[in-house]
Amino acid sequence: MAERVFTFFGAIGGHGQEWLILSHYVLVVGIIILISRAATRKMQLVPTGTQNLMETFIGGIISMGADTMGEENARRYLPLIGSLALVIFFSNMMGIVPGFESPTANINFTLSLALIVFVYYNYLGIKKNGFVPYFKHFMGPMPILAPLMFPIEIISHISRIISLSFRLFGSIKGDDMFTLVLLMLVPWLLPITGFFMLFAFGFLQAFIFSILTYVYIAGSIMMEHEEH
Repeated sequence: MAERVFTFFGAIGGHGQEWLILSHYVLVVGIIILISRAATRKMQLVPTGTQNLMETFIGGIISMGADTMGEENARRYLPLIGSLALVIFFSNMMGIVPGFESPTANINFTLSLALIVFVYYNYLGIKKNGFVPYFKHFMGPMPILAPLMFPIEIISHISRIISLSFRLFGSIKGDDMFTLVLLMLVPWLLPITGFFMLFAFGFLQAFIFSILTYVYIAGSIMMEHEEH
């Protein structure tokens, strides 16, 4: 049997993938809850500490969405995008800490996140535009192109699931393997430089996932603007 990488949760409940994903995900959610409570415990007009950090994060998410769909819509979908960004970021960071594993380094976890986005933006598109007009938009600008455009659009939308899930999974899985090799070769102070790089990659993947979610939602609810 291949040697398994040590993790604290693996030592407690075994190294089954289901247990490792669930336990580390629960830890990520716990960290987010603690940070959120610390940020909202003593709200101040001039924010400091954790409140300042969270307000900066929220402002950044809104600014990112405002460029895609306007500030009003960006605020409307902030709970979903912000939650995804926090979960993905802290899940990515989990693998940098020796003895822990990134939930996002498992394809089942990233696929679940991608499916949430896929179902949600299609639901919004149908709710906003109606079932028939939403899928009629897939047929292109001219009826003669419908037999060609409709299958292409369907494949394009399904490919978003693959793109979102595999991009995140592949990047973080590679980062985890890089961390493991780095610690095996130089286990003391030298890996610190590599950890900064892994932090940047983890942040970047959370940003990419969030901005793509905004883009997909904008495309589903603003079809009339796209046509013009």
